[in-house]
Amino acid sequence: MGSLPEPQPFRVLIAGGSYGGLAVAVNLQDLCRGLPARSGPQPEDGEAPPTAAPQIPIDITIVDERDGYYHTIGTPLALASESFADKFWIKYADIPALRAPNLRVLHGSFKSVDPERKVATYVPHGSTDAPLGLLYDYFVAATGLRRAWPVVPQSLRRKQYLFEMGDHTRAMASARHGVLVVGGGAVGIEMAAELKTLQPHLNVTLAHSRDTLLSSEPLPDEFKQRTLDLLRETGVDVLLSHRVERAEEVKDDAGNLCLRVHFTNGRSKLVDHVSMAISRPVPSTTFLPPSVLDEEGYVKIRSDLRFPADAPNSTVHFAVGDLVRWSGIKRCGAAMHMGYYAAHNIHQHMKAVAAAARGIEEDPEDKQLDEILPAMGIALGKKAVGYWKEAGVVSGEKEMKDFFGDDLGFSICWNHLKLGEDGIEQC
Repeated sequence: MGSLPEPQPFRVLIAGGSYGGLAVAVNLQDLCRGLPARSGPQPEDGEAPPTAAPQIPIDITIVDERDGYYHTIGTPLALASESFADKFWIKYADIPALRAPNLRVLHGSFKSVDPERKVATYVPHGSTDAPLGLLYDYFVAATGLRRAWPVVPQSLRRKQYLFEMGDHTRAMASARHGVLVVGGGAVGIEMAAELKTLQPHLNVTLAHSRDTLLSSEPLPDEFKQRTLDLLRETGVDVLLSHRVERAEEVKDDAGNLCLRVHFTNGRSKLVDHVSMAISRPVPSTTFLPPSVLDEEGYVKIRSDLRFPADAPNSTVHFAVGDLVRWSGIKRCGAAMHMGYYAAHNIHQHMKAVAAAARGIEEDPEDKQLDEILPAMGIALGKKAVGYWKEAGVVSGEKEMKDFFGDDLGFSICWNHLKLGEDGIEQC
């Protein structure tokens, strides 16, 4: 008798290699190797490890516009420090957890996804040829939001990114008349605070058009006031109810070129550089069928992270992270949590399919995403302020260490996803 054929690997295609996309990939790798998901419950000290579950063969392909993982929430620190900018972008080829024979990362951008045929097309970075097709069994959209410079860098390769960030950092450091950060949202606040903390000689001003910081966020007034107090404590000059009207290039008393910024209230300010930390983020979803998007371009998902039930093959199409229409403030923690849930649900579906091939009926035990309540943490120099329902408003140096560590959350995210663990050794 001949041997039975080896089962074909399930093909998993992930659009986007940031927090949510990587969370799907590494957690799904764990589960399909018969291990506990790294983002899920782990054995307590002294407990025997769980018996390894049956392994499921998979092939994972990640497609991302960048050539590496970029720590997006660290941008305010990267803009103020070349050494942190260097740390925050790691090429995918240099991430140990992604070194596995069944996982590849392609540098390119998606053009379309056809859920009915289960085929996507993408264009490799720098290519002028026709889009290439990618067949899949499971698809996850995790491409996030598009944000303008300097909220996020615009470079798609690490080398160009370092030039981009370095030029900005050096321009800030040499600003004799100071720097004006426009926008009192979380990014503008952290940008001003990090710049003043790392470049204490600079005159750093933050201008916001409303009478309170974080005016568009569903957060308590106490949180917003504490943020204002701590920001001023760092030495940043905060101008509330100051809307920028225009900026003109002028010469100072010494004949040097600089900028005079005019506000709609009649005031003006002389600076050397203006950083616009205001931009309306747009979901990066133009490659998806319009039927799965809302009027703003966000992906409509169910609580199990799947596309709407009326979408073709909706049981194998998922979306996670900032691009989904769901409650809560967009945060990397939520994106990684969604990625873990999607990985679990994909694995459950794979188990059911594999069982059906053996004539066994198995009901998937999906995880359901709950409502995400408003929560936020903001780094302000050596202190941080945070809010979530159970704790209320908290702030101080301990909160800075707990929320962000000493690198604006880079190590926390890296370690949570265990990106430093060699993927080959785990095979």
